[in-house]
Amino acid sequence: MSALGKVVRSGVGRRRVQSFVMALTTFAAVTSSVLSLGLLAAVQAPFEHAFKARNGAHLSVQFDGSKATAAQAAATAHAAGVTEASGPYPVTAVLNTTFGTDCTWNIAPGMPLAGRANEPVIAVTRPDLAGRSGLDQLALAQGRWPTSANEIVLFSWDHHCAGGSVVFDSLPGKPSFKVVGQVNSLTNTATGFLTADGFARLTAAGAKTDQQMLYRFAKSGTEADLATDKQAITAAAPAGSVESGQSYLAVEKQAVGSAKSFVPFLVVFGILGLFLSVLIIAIVVSGAVVSGIRRIGILKSLGFTPWQVARAYAAQALIPATIGVVGGTLVGNLLAVPVLGEASKDLGAADAGLPVWVSLVVPIGTLVIVGVTALIPALRAGRMPAVQTLVVGRAPKAKRGQGAQRLASRLPLPRPMSLGLAQPFAKPARAALVGAAVLFGVVSVTFAMGLETAFTKYTDTDTTGFNAASMLVVPAGTPDGFHSPGGPASPHLDSTGVAAALASIPGTKAAFGWGNSGATVIGAPTGDYTVVDTTTGDLSWTNLGLLNGRWYQNPGEAVINDSLASAAGMHVGDTVTVTQDDKRLPLRIVGIDFDASSNGVVMTDSATFTAAGLTPYITRFNVKLADNVSGPDWSASAAPALTPLHAEATPNITYDNETVLIMSALVATLTLMMIAVAALGVLNTVVQDTRERIHDLGIFKALGMTPKQTIAMVLTSVSLTGLVAGLIGVPIGMAVEKVTLSQMGSAIGRNLPPSVTHVYTAGLLLPLLAGGIAIALLGALLPAGWAARSRTATALRTE
Repeated sequence: MSALGKVVRSGVGRRRVQSFVMALTTFAAVTSSVLSLGLLAAVQAPFEHAFKARNGAHLSVQFDGSKATAAQAAATAHAAGVTEASGPYPVTAVLNTTFGTDCTWNIAPGMPLAGRANEPVIAVTRPDLAGRSGLDQLALAQGRWPTSANEIVLFSWDHHCAGGSVVFDSLPGKPSFKVVGQVNSLTNTATGFLTADGFARLTAAGAKTDQQMLYRFAKSGTEADLATDKQAITAAAPAGSVESGQSYLAVEKQAVGSAKSFVPFLVVFGILGLFLSVLIIAIVVSGAVVSGIRRIGILKSLGFTPWQVARAYAAQALIPATIGVVGGTLVGNLLAVPVLGEASKDLGAADAGLPVWVSLVVPIGTLVIVGVTALIPALRAGRMPAVQTLVVGRAPKAKRGQGAQRLASRLPLPRPMSLGLAQPFAKPARAALVGAAVLFGVVSVTFAMGLETAFTKYTDTDTTGFNAASMLVVPAGTPDGFHSPGGPASPHLDSTGVAAALASIPGTKAAFGWGNSGATVIGAPTGDYTVVDTTTGDLSWTNLGLLNGRWYQNPGEAVINDSLASAAGMHVGDTVTVTQDDKRLPLRIVGIDFDASSNGVVMTDSATFTAAGLTPYITRFNVKLADNVSGPDWSASAAPALTPLHAEATPNITYDNETVLIMSALVATLTLMMIAVAALGVLNTVVQDTRERIHDLGIFKALGMTPKQTIAMVLTSVSLTGLVAGLIGVPIGMAVEKVTLSQMGSAIGRNLPPSVTHVYTAGLLLPLLAGGIAIALLGALLPAGWAARSRTATALRTE
């Protein structure tokens, strides 16, 4: 090994704590940066590639077949802004379906899947389903294309019923088709595809034929652009003929929004980690230069050139930083796997890893920043004259901080504490470094606590509203945790009888019933599984929050959820039209609620359905029990009243949101690393300061300072700096959290309610404001113990 290599190895070995700090901070920065940049590229690139390769449509529009002919729909291809169009294709409205009798799988003993509701289907036919021309070229995910009038391919189909049939039970003729494959329309233009003869069977069975057109536009990058484009199509079509439109941007959010929602907070942690890396490395290398001035002089006297000295000190930072970079790159790629899994599945991609270039650019860029940061103080070491380095002392300037010492001595504090309070003013630059390290730590903690609180509140929405219940009442024989898809094909309850029975059962505090009516929404986005729920009873106890408006109170009113409002551009005061068995019911939107569902939901009172001649289907009652009433005891007492109604009580089983759990784990891990790095940055600075003041400590000890007083002095020396850093860092962290949470909501196309976004209460802010002192004390605790244990004679001999 060369002489330079031995110097580097010796320096790294002597500064194990500092080396660990540099490795940890670069590890945290690279992990966050690889994840954020990698996720952004990994989820975006496949969609863009697939959209280009399959000539995706910017907008798909469905025209009412009774108001626009095929020729009139085709004429809209010449509307302003249209650059390419395909169609018109014959298409149906949303049709309810069930599993055919050839599906032999049982959900539970005595509960066959056959005859139960499947997802609604929008069926379409095209001249060449497997064609490679035109817009929205289809991709066959499983099976084969339909070749006869009795076959169909669907976007989604239960694998338990592979090779089985789907029945369009909402049509008078109830036609049945064998499902021969699963197909993917990248922009969700339809969910079922048939041959022309197969589509003719649907129309013969009573399906109404509409017309579908697919478009590309010159300007389509934003929702505003597409809204303008849709207005141009609407203006070119017969009045009132445009029923629905599906934007590719909405589809993109559905496909990659979950993964992209990780990016905003990971970017923040990446930036915080990078700044901490620069700060810590500057502290460590500068400290090594200052504390090793005599060593630098010895190296120069032995013949080391200025450039060799600079390289030696820069390399002492690069070695641990390289370890951190390699570890961060590996961990970042590993953590990306669960995050990317769902997005890859949605896009039909097999690869759930990050792009290779991300694993090269981020580490190399980080090492360059680390190298430049370390080289600046290292060059200073190289430029020092050998003679000066051999004779220079390390005592601080005599006059600096004396005014602060005099002021502190007048405070009603023990003398060791007043000495500690004045210490930052003796070396303000070093105090600023301590403050900066604590500041980044406080910002990280404030930011993370806000996010974690918001995550908890977001998860709490899973136990409010339609999920709020101590117990559930469902049709007899329903397995625990199974929620009926609703509609006429699924078992439902006698809502009047069950409501009366629940009111008579001791221990029932409140209850309401609800269920999927099986109705469909005219104008709902094609790829959105929108449901129409009808309710009966009082929902006020469920804490289902509204973003806008109020709950329905009068006939003909409805509340929609934020997912549908965002995807379809609906607002309070608009009208949403639902249809059941060819009967249409216009409902006035009076409120928009927030829930964690990714599907669109329309909610109205069952009395509104009944008055309009539609049938509400109530498939479960949510029951709130009185205090001190146990679920098993209540179930036993309820059985005699519920059994004659073919109903039974089951526990309310809820499931954790996997995406939120992954986010929470990442935030907690990265925050702990940031706190550790900030505290270790303080530790390194205090160690350096304590070693330089070891002679002063010896004098204090000779004058009678006890070990406890020494610890108090060292800890107090960082307390004021920690307090100031905390007061500055908390507002910064709050502002960063607010922006980040908004960006995360935008990534998934959701407007988060105040109940989720308002997280900083007085009970949370007070501990956060003290967080700066806590981080500073945590970092100074070990050096304070070392100073307390140092021997007086040894300290006095050190100069």
